[in-house]
Amino acid sequence: MRKLLTTTAVCAAMVAPAAQAQETWQLQSTYPGSLTQLGTLGVRIADNITRIMEGEITVQFQEPGGIVPALEAFDAVGTGAVEMAWSTPGYWAGRVPALQFMGSVPFGPETGEYLAWFFYGGGQELMDELYEPHNIKSIMCGVLAPEGAGWFREPIESVEDFQGLTMRFFGLGAKVMEKMGASTQLLAGGDIFPALELGTIDAAEFSMPAIDLNLGFYQVAQHYYLPGWHQQSTLFDLMINLDLWESLDEQTQFKIETVCQANLLHGFVEGEAIQFDALAELEERGVTIHQFDEEILEALEAAWMEVIEEESAADPDFARVYESYRTFRENYAVWGERGYLR
Repeated sequence: MRKLLTTTAVCAAMVAPAAQAQETWQLQSTYPGSLTQLGTLGVRIADNITRIMEGEITVQFQEPGGIVPALEAFDAVGTGAVEMAWSTPGYWAGRVPALQFMGSVPFGPETGEYLAWFFYGGGQELMDELYEPHNIKSIMCGVLAPEGAGWFREPIESVEDFQGLTMRFFGLGAKVMEKMGASTQLLAGGDIFPALELGTIDAAEFSMPAIDLNLGFYQVAQHYYLPGWHQQSTLFDLMINLDLWESLDEQTQFKIETVCQANLLHGFVEGEAIQFDALAELEERGVTIHQFDEEILEALEAAWMEVIEEESAADPDFARVYESYRTFRENYAVWGERGYLR
């Protein structure tokens, strides 16, 4: 497994001569290119691969539906209908449930610990094993700041207030919400606002404050909750057709990995820099920003532990990935609880 790249190696890769014949690749995104971070990081990948390949390969960013609908990107990459796609592994839970651990984990770690597990604790190797049967090579290529916990029409004052809600929810957190009595749907970002406006759903979570602000959820739901217990950090990947990846020379593979390493850093620092202004603007627009109290968070975490037990019993791969993740977090605590101010 390739570890994180040094600055010297990155610079060397950027000036080395390309080894590919001139080609044009399609990058199918699951997010609109104009959407803060979720889309703009994908555009950045396409642009930077094109730049680093110095004319040998041009990558064209495709909006959702440009070649295939957003949630068909997985199959499109595997079959070679597109060369690559920008998404998060959690979208493919229906195909490979264990991939959800490579996207976001309820009550999971902050970015540093999460990436440490992925790059140095076995996460990359496990992800390779999970994608390989589907003819996909995945490179971790982006990370987002903590999300909001949801938009609600009315305040959530106890766990009983979740009962009966129809809510847009993503990933493993959706299973937790179902245990709290809510029904959940996975909707693409552009479908959430009209669903809230029409009353098709009662509540929704989507992303971090800066992104939620841009999508205008505050116009139809005025109660916004933090912290995002379900996604304290969210990872995004560049999926590449495996046959194509294996046909590339090592230098080209290295350059693509270099672009993704830079994108990880860019996404992390940009995400941390834009949230406070977004929260201030939401308050100016009449949103009440709440913090879930400890009783509600404890109930959600207890439900999460039930989900882990059930999913592990149902899927050996899920159990295997969870054990790797759990063991790393347990070991990391020896350092994390002592090395940082709390």
